[in-house]
Amino acid sequence: MEVYLVGGAVRDQQLGLPVKERDWCVVGATPDDLKSLGYRPVGNDFPVFLHPESNEEFALARTERKTGTGYHGFTFHTSPDITIEEDLARRDLTINAMAVGPDGKLIDPCNGLADIESRTLRHVSDAFAEDPVRILRAARFAARFRSLGFRVARETMQLMKRMVVDGEADELVPERVWKETEAALAGSDPQIFMEVLRECGALKVVFAEIDALFGIPQPEKWHPEIDCGIHSLMALEQAAALSKDADVRFAALVHDLGKATTAKTILPKHTGHEHRSVKLVKSLSKRLRVPAAFRELACLVAEFHTHLHRAFELRPSTVLKVLNRVDAFRRPPRFDKFLLACEADARGRTGFEDRPYPQAEYFRAAWKAASAVDISDLTSSQLSGKEIGKEIALRRRRAIAAVRKDQEPPK
Repeated sequence: MEVYLVGGAVRDQQLGLPVKERDWCVVGATPDDLKSLGYRPVGNDFPVFLHPESNEEFALARTERKTGTGYHGFTFHTSPDITIEEDLARRDLTINAMAVGPDGKLIDPCNGLADIESRTLRHVSDAFAEDPVRILRAARFAARFRSLGFRVARETMQLMKRMVVDGEADELVPERVWKETEAALAGSDPQIFMEVLRECGALKVVFAEIDALFGIPQPEKWHPEIDCGIHSLMALEQAAALSKDADVRFAALVHDLGKATTAKTILPKHTGHEHRSVKLVKSLSKRLRVPAAFRELACLVAEFHTHLHRAFELRPSTVLKVLNRVDAFRRPPRFDKFLLACEADARGRTGFEDRPYPQAEYFRAAWKAASAVDISDLTSSQLSGKEIGKEIALRRRRAIAAVRKDQEPPK
């Protein structure tokens, strides 16, 4: 029995990055061997075990064979005779197909180290095409390592395109699509994830609502980049610069989905796109089983981002309406995320990336002033519940009106 460090830990070691978790491959053993040593089996699909002390994952060396469509269409074979090289040969990308043996030596049968040095994401073999999730993983690694100069190899991109044409991407299940997407959103350069999916054609399959935005024009005065799809990716990029929260980034990405359904007769204007965007965010979220927190924030940004952009044109009553609709008084942290996503939208335009966004500060000041309104005297008043609500709203509107002059930028 020999134990090898494999996968991401080896890759990150070679890149000089901190290793956050370690995975191990066991050669020359059976499930009973590991159980006898106190390892605990995990799940039913793979021969994976947890170490009795460290809880790190140890997987028996295995090979796989395609028997059906999609992510689950595989049978796995384990045997003490399977070598570490055979196990590595079933992996997705060469940079993930390296191991470190018990003697500390690097085992690199697929030339992963050379691809690390050349900053190339390359598939290990044509078996890559048997698993559609690998399209998403390649796109996610392209995003994660873009700052280090990594690019998808030309032949790997061609293979991914062929997978889409052959319908393999149609077999992607919602859970895996969202899992990879959420990981990409939480990482660096999430817009690259979407760009790679679009280049290979998979964006139209898994995110048809986003893909439909490309080629749709909008007024050049406000959007020098013109194209709605490009703007959405620019907004995502700005959201990544403003916040590490994946839900903020998701909201910025999907805030304008409704622009893809604008009647051609009114283009490049997009009257009423906000409510259409909300409907599309809901349908996309339902299809991919997006978590409620992501969906709710994205719907609020889709519906009210133009209100925020026009903040200084709004009456205090409208500002208060928006604060109430986004539940700012009861959920301040989500209100902050709402403001960040709207700011990302405003900055996600060619030439607008570094412009100030005083609208957010005005809304924060309005929220703070309205939150500080003294209503202690109302508890002992003779007013009814409905009348108390009206009085609170009146006082909050007055507080908002009082701060507007201090916040409005000079014309």
